Amino acid sequence: MAGLFLKVFLVGVSSLGCLYPFMDFCFRGETRGQKPNFVIILADDMGWGDLGANWAETKDTANLDKLAAEGMRFVDFHAAASTCSPSRASLLTGRLGLRNGVTHNFAVTSVGGLPLNETTLAEVLQRAGYITGMIGKWHLGHHGSFHPNFRGFDYYFGIPYSHDMGCTDTPGYNYPPCPACPRRHQPSRNLERDCYSDVALPLYENLNIVEQPVNLSGLARKYAEKATQFIQQARASGRPFLLYVGLAHMHVPLSRPQRSAGPWDRRPYAAGLREMDRLVGQIKDKVDRTAKNNTFLWFTGDNGPWAQKCELAGSVGPFLGSWQSRQGGSPAKQTTWEGGHRVPALAYWPGRVPTNVTSTALLSVLDIFPTVVALAGASLPGDRHFDGLDASEVLFGGAPAGHRVLFHPNSGAAGEDGALETVRLERYKAFYVTVLALQEQQPSSSVSRLKSLSAFKATWILECFVFSAEGHMENATFSTCRRLYQFFKDMFGFFWLSLFFFVATPKAWGSSWARDQTRAIYQQ
Repeated sequence: MAGLFLKVFLVGVSSLGCLYPFMDFCFRGETRGQKPNFVIILADDMGWGDLGANWAETKDTANLDKLAAEGMRFVDFHAAASTCSPSRASLLTGRLGLRNGVTHNFAVTSVGGLPLNETTLAEVLQRAGYITGMIGKWHLGHHGSFHPNFRGFDYYFGIPYSHDMGCTDTPGYNYPPCPACPRRHQPSRNLERDCYSDVALPLYENLNIVEQPVNLSGLARKYAEKATQFIQQARASGRPFLLYVGLAHMHVPLSRPQRSAGPWDRRPYAAGLREMDRLVGQIKDKVDRTAKNNTFLWFTGDNGPWAQKCELAGSVGPFLGSWQSRQGGSPAKQTTWEGGHRVPALAYWPGRVPTNVTSTALLSVLDIFPTVVALAGASLPGDRHFDGLDASEVLFGGAPAGHRVLFHPNSGAAGEDGALETVRLERYKAFYVTVLALQEQQPSSSVSRLKSLSAFKATWILECFVFSAEGHMENATFSTCRRLYQFFKDMFGFFWLSLFFFVATPKAWGSSWARDQTRAIYQQ
């Protein structure tokens, strides 16, 4: 992987309940011992500012806010990618997409999925004696050996990809609108305009399609029922369990608000946020009633909000920045701007994780795999490199730091936005693009000029952002950026650097920026 970065240009359960393979643990109990249970809930396209505990303007997450008060809230927690499939693959493997091979989203027509030589978290825990279940959006391949039942999950109930990637029976809000699936007597429609209307969205229970098209208005209720059933049956078996819930929320709202609701409650996104919050609350309540003191619950998101959906998208909170305000464009999903990968994150384990604590440790979705494996007393596969770390010291020991360095290479699923990549060094963040990306986007004359440069004499433009412990921005001094230069030089090779310095305006959280006129250019 090091060679890749030597050439960079830096720029600133069916209705019967127990069908195969769920049957195995429904009737074959084992001694639980002291191994903890794990519940991992992953929201879809939820913004950092959609969590009320993060952003006071949000009033729709009462259960999540309670979860934050009863556990630990992470304010500097990041998705491994800014799009769906790559981020989910990283959660289940503990590895960046450049390693696990998932750098693009899987489509309705995709015949592949998460490479079969990758070991999932569910497979590791299965071998350690755990019952494993997955409920919700999979999006890592839905054919043959890529199906969740063949990737370590004893039980699966959910949809194979996003709920706007197929027509449904009662479609929710979207932009452009997605009408219901056509009836047999209705004429065919424009497929480009009608949101994948040639394929009806299926709902799976294990290997069986139990509903097609899906009734989205009842999907959250079904997820809650299946999640609570899984927890109850796993608990009755006497074995520890892993439950991974990939929510459909908040990709686009699933259902229309009730007509009787007030003006505030009729907003589609807010209604969807409250529906998701109730679903999480139901899962937590079941955990509290059955295995409260022996279950670790982790809630987070796969990436930032889908800003192109306008009023149907979530909030990045304070992470807007000057580039978007001056130049236009999205600060969220599909980008490496802070709102694209900084996501809400909560940890809850009564008696183990301290209550009402806010952690500023730099952590990532990548860390879920090694942390859970360590807590389960299992071992990481020894034949591969992991990009995540065991965050136990942060969770239980109060350690202030997590990662020192965290890469955000983004993914091909982000399109042109994916060309802009970034690396975080402690409180500092820099952006870069690879020479390959430039070759794809720049005129041929520019490409020729770049090709003529030595591998150790490429041009970098580095924009220095500095985060304080509270998440606010501070000045990036010349000496600070020079130290950053040394770090990047050691990591990527010798380069020319153009250093730009940024200072925060009185508005906190970097919602507005002013550029320092100081500029230093020096040659190595």
